[in-house]
This record gives sequence, structure tokens and C-alpha cells, in this order.
Amino acid sequence: MAEPSASEPGSSREQPWMSPGVAGIGTASFFADVGHEVPTALLPSLLTSTLGAPAAALGLIEGIADGLAGVGRLAGGALADDPQRRRAVAVGGYTITAVLSSLLGVAANVWQAGALRAGAWFARGLRVPSRNALLADLVPANAYGRAYGFERAMDNLGAIGGPLLALGLVAVFSVRTAILVSVVPGILAALAIVYAIHRAAQPVVRERAPIRLRIRPVLHGDLGRLLGAITAFEVGNAAATLLILRATQQLAPVHGTRTATGIALGLYIAYNIAATMASVPAGHASDRLGTRGPVLVMSAGITLFGLAYAALAVNTTSYLLLALPFGAAGLAVGCVETAEHAAVAALAPSELRGSAFGLLATVQALGNFAASAVAGLLWTFVSPNAAWAYLSAWMAVALVGMLLIRPRHGVG
Repeated sequence: MAEPSASEPGSSREQPWMSPGVAGIGTASFFADVGHEVPTALLPSLLTSTLGAPAAALGLIEGIADGLAGVGRLAGGALADDPQRRRAVAVGGYTITAVLSSLLGVAANVWQAGALRAGAWFARGLRVPSRNALLADLVPANAYGRAYGFERAMDNLGAIGGPLLALGLVAVFSVRTAILVSVVPGILAALAIVYAIHRAAQPVVRERAPIRLRIRPVLHGDLGRLLGAITAFEVGNAAATLLILRATQQLAPVHGTRTATGIALGLYIAYNIAATMASVPAGHASDRLGTRGPVLVMSAGITLFGLAYAALAVNTTSYLLLALPFGAAGLAVGCVETAEHAAVAALAPSELRGSAFGLLATVQALGNFAASAVAGLLWTFVSPNAAWAYLSAWMAVALVGMLLIRPRHGVG
């Protein structure tokens, strides 16, 4: 009888999880985030100062791009069910995102900028399920938490490095040139994913299945219950820009708008640092806590989000007191994002892994949109305190749903 591998149930051996392939995917996430954060940071300046567009154009372009990213994630899930397709989609997605994002630097008018942004974001969404499924292919099942924690940490690190690179580039070049240069880290990301793919075992050649997103099988059993709880969480998971706005408005009366804006951005950097630092320890905890590890780590993250949102519902003019919810929310991001991916990888059968990750990514995108939109309306027509109380209530619902999940089988 053949001895079971470490990625199979019943294996007693502990294989190293940090392989060249995992390192390649983490590197791809880092460079990709650096690459697309540069044009993201400079897009407002390009549209309003260089192309003379009104602020409304930025909102419309970003709204369309985010919507297409959601469509891309859903379509990418159907493609990623096939091991061979997922490799091609991952490479193509990283490459197209890099090229189209950098071509914003030569956009001659607003509609060209909008088309390039939308195309880049669709490609970015398309690659997400394939990247996540590839990572699950590269590690033993008992190390999903650590692998996804590492990938999330590298992604968050890129979110810190991207805006800093943008600042450095515009100090030397024009906005257009800085955006064009962003193709370099983007192409490095594509090369890193190619490297990761070459370090993975070749998929078994089989007849190509029809391209379709299989939703009903994904929503069956433990995985369906998990996605239900994740949906409740994402409907209350508002954009981080709302945290920045809250800090700015709270601090402005005492410190002035300019200083308040600077402090708020500093708090946001701290938020990203906290998310980066939490991701790998959260992954380790997810692996070490057994069958319910990912659920428990997600529950901890949801609790931190709830506490952060409740704190933001309280008026304060102290940046030190505001630092607490920013830090808690950052730690929560590291916990939840890591555990979400680890749990889906563990509970989804390999032939449904692409569809499962596609559905997860779509829930994340649509839920975040709903959370931010409703919170924004409450903020405008009721009060900021009501918005944060609303988001806190969804965290309580999500926590109850998560704690009721009792997976009937272990990781893998």
C-alpha cells in the first residue's frame, strides 16, 4: 500500500509548507499590489489635474471598475475549477492587469482612462480564484492557514509599498511617467506566478469539463454554512476609507483639516502594518487549532472588527484613542482574510475549489459594496455614529453564525 502524503487525511508526517511555489505566489501578490497601488494612488490626480475631469468621473470610473472586478471573480471561479485553465488564467490575469494599469499613463481622455481601469480591474478579479486555488495545490492541507497567511501578509505589504513608491516616483517624474513605470512591478508579479506554476506538480491530464460556475454544490453542507456566515460578515465589512474619513472628521476641529488628514493617513498606514503582522500568526493559529481552527480565527477577527466599529461610534478628538480601533481593525483584517481562504480551501472538494473561491470573492466584493453604500447613506442622512453602530450589529450577527458552525471533518 502506498504511504499517504502529508496533504492527505491520515498522514502523520509534517511536510514543509514554505516551498518555492508558495514563495512565488507570495512574491506575485506583493509585486502585483505594489504595481496597481501606484496608478490607484495617482488616478485622482491624473483625472482631475491632467485630464480636467470632474470628481464625479472618478467615482463613476471606480464604481464601474469595482463592479467588473466582481464579475471577473465570479467568471474566474468557473475557469479555476480546471487545474490547467487556472494556470493560464493566473498568468494572463497578472499580465493584463499590469499592462492595462500602466497604460493609464498614456490615456488621452477620460473615457480611455475609464476603459483601461475597468479592463485592468476585470483581469484582476478574474485571476483571484485561480491564484487561491493554485496556492491550495502547492501546500499540504494541514498548512493552508500558514500559506494563506503568508500570501495575505505579502499582499498587505504591497499595499504599504505601493503608495510609498508612488510618492517617490512623482517626486522624480510626471504623474503619467510614474504610472507607466508601474508596469515593472506588475510584470515582476506575472513572472513570479509563472515561477510558482513551474514549481507545482503537473495536473493530471483529463477531459476538459464545461466552463460553468457550480454554485449549488458549493453551498452544500459545512462549506455552505461557512459562506453564509462570511456573507453576514462582508455585508458589515466597510471600506477602510470610511475609517480614514471618520478620523479626519473627528480630528479636524482640534488639529485643523490638513493636520487631521495627515494623522488619518498615518493611522491607515498603521492599520496596514497591523494587518501585515497579523496574517502569518493567524495562519499558524488556524492550522494549530485543529478542525475548527479557521472558524475560531475568523471569529476572533470578527470580534475585533465589532469592537473597532463600536469604538468608532463614540466621538473623540484624541488621535491616540482613534489609534486603537485602527489597530484592532488591521489585526482583524489579518485574521479574517487568512482564515476565510484557509477554510474554503479545506472544505471545498478539489474539483469545486475554483467555484468555491470564485463565490467567496464575489461575496466579498458585493458585501463590501453593500456595507460601504449603506453605511455611507446612514452617515449622511442620520449620523456617523449610526453608521458605525449598523456595521457593529452585522459583526454580532456574523459572529453568532460563525460560532454555530461545527465542521464534521478535519482540514483537507
